[in-house]
Amino acid sequence: MARPRRIFLVRHGESAGNADDTVYEREPDHALALTEKGWRQADETGGQLRDAVGQERVSVYVSPYRRTHETFRALRLDPDLVRVREEPRLREQDWGNWQDRDDVKLQKAYRDAYGHFFYRFAQGESGADVYDRVGAFLESLYRSFEAPDHPPNVLLVTHGLTMRLFCMRWFHWSVADFESLSNPGNGEMRTLVLGDDGKYTLDRPFERWREPEPYGVTG
Repeated sequence: MARPRRIFLVRHGESAGNADDTVYEREPDHALALTEKGWRQADETGGQLRDAVGQERVSVYVSPYRRTHETFRALRLDPDLVRVREEPRLREQDWGNWQDRDDVKLQKAYRDAYGHFFYRFAQGESGADVYDRVGAFLESLYRSFEAPDHPPNVLLVTHGLTMRLFCMRWFHWSVADFESLSNPGNGEMRTLVLGDDGKYTLDRPFERWREPEPYGVTG
């Protein structure tokens, strides 16, 4: 099995929705574009990524949202070194109906009190739902490693919550661990690095905003 030496996770740059959440009343989430700041953030991360991979090949998976596609373009990777697939399972959490701004604020307050992993937005998804589809994607990713010519690098261009849930699934973090961590900032990158012992480690942790509060011994 040709496991990659590095798996890069990149959150999209700042989008119109990150800058002004009233835009959700007029445009669907998947169609929101990057702001000028978001393009700059992605360009800066692209420089770090290009330095890291050099002339090595990269297998790329991109969420189908406009902001993630634009982020990938802003990374400016050599097209001769990448193979790119759109991967719907890496999309943003489905928030449901965003047209009623007051209802969205109320649901976010409920989510913060109930927990980001288990709370399901009306007509949308919970963090647990996203975890399940990320797990299904990981099964496909593992199978791709069986190809003897698999590139030494993998890149996922996705969303903050999805990045955390990917790492939760990969490293077998508990729900309590997940709930204690913050999303990465817009345009930020995390890297899973393969060590000499055959195990992957995260190059730098997600910011922890509180201590985990497990129910039992698995925390």
